[in-house]
Amino acid sequence: MYLEYFGLEQHPFTITPDTEFFLDHGSHNEALNVLQYALHSGEGFIKVTGEVGTGKTLLCRKLLNSLGAGFVTAYIPNPFINPVALRMALASELGIEYARNIGQSRLLELINERLMQLHAGGRQVVLMLDEAQALPDDSMEALRLLSNLETEKNKLLQVVLFGQPELDARLQQEHLRQLRQRILFSYRLKPLEPDALAVYLQHRLLVAGYRGVPLFSPRALKLLHRSSRGIPRLINILAHKAMLSAFGRGDRCIDAVHIRKAAADTDDIQPRRHRLALVSGLFGLLTLTSAGFYAAWH
Repeated sequence: MYLEYFGLEQHPFTITPDTEFFLDHGSHNEALNVLQYALHSGEGFIKVTGEVGTGKTLLCRKLLNSLGAGFVTAYIPNPFINPVALRMALASELGIEYARNIGQSRLLELINERLMQLHAGGRQVVLMLDEAQALPDDSMEALRLLSNLETEKNKLLQVVLFGQPELDARLQQEHLRQLRQRILFSYRLKPLEPDALAVYLQHRLLVAGYRGVPLFSPRALKLLHRSSRGIPRLINILAHKAMLSAFGRGDRCIDAVHIRKAAADTDDIQPRRHRLALVSGLFGLLTLTSAGFYAAWH
C-alpha cells in the first residue's frame, strides 16, 4: 500500500528469497565465491551454514542461477526424506525415467549411467540440499555412498549442503565421521555488520525502483541493526513494517520511532525498553530473594 507513496515499483523488503535482490557484499559475496571456486575444483562435499534468516536459501538460488552450461544441477529443498526417496529425487532431477516399483540397486545403476553420460559430455553434476540439518542419518550415509560414484580421475557428483548450525553439531558425531572428512570446503554465513546495513537497505530500495534521498535516518539504522541483530530476514520484516508506519503517519523519512513501532509488533524482537524492564524486574527479584535469605539466616 506504500509503493506509490515512496515511488517504488515493487516491495523492497519481502522475505521471499528473490535473487534479484541478492547483494554482492560481505559474507554472502564471500560465500558465493567460495562455492563457485569449490565447484570448479570438482571434488568433495561443500557445506554452508548460518543462523535462521541469514540468507542460505537466497544464496543457494543465486548459486543455481550463476552456474554455467558446464554444470547440471539437482536441487532438493526439503531433505527430510529416507534413502529411497533421496535416490528417487536425484534421479528425477537428472531426468531419469524409471518405474515406481524399481529396485534400489537398479535405480543406482541408472543414476551412475546418467552421471557417466553427463561427464562424457563435459558436464559436472551438482546436488544441492537446503535445510540439510534435517537429513536423517541413514540418508546422510546414502548421500556419502552416492558421492563414491566416480571415474579414475573425477567425482561424478558434487554435493553442497546448506543448513543451520545444528548441521555442524550433527556432523561432529562419531558415526558421521566419514561424511565429515569428505567436506573439503566450508563457510559460515554471518549477520550483517552495522556499516553494511545502509548498503543493504539502499540496494534493495534501488532494485525496487526507489530513486529518492536516503530513506532511513542514522538513528533508524542504529536501532534497526540492534533490533534485528543484523539478520537479513528480521531486517526485511522490520524495514517493511517501519515503512508502513511512516506511510500511516504521513512521514517521508524512516526514523527511530518507526523502527520502535515495528519492533514492538514483531514476535522475534524484544524492544530495548522491554529488555530493560525485564532486567530491572529480575534484579529486583534477586534483591528481595537475597534479603529474605539474609533475614532467615539471622
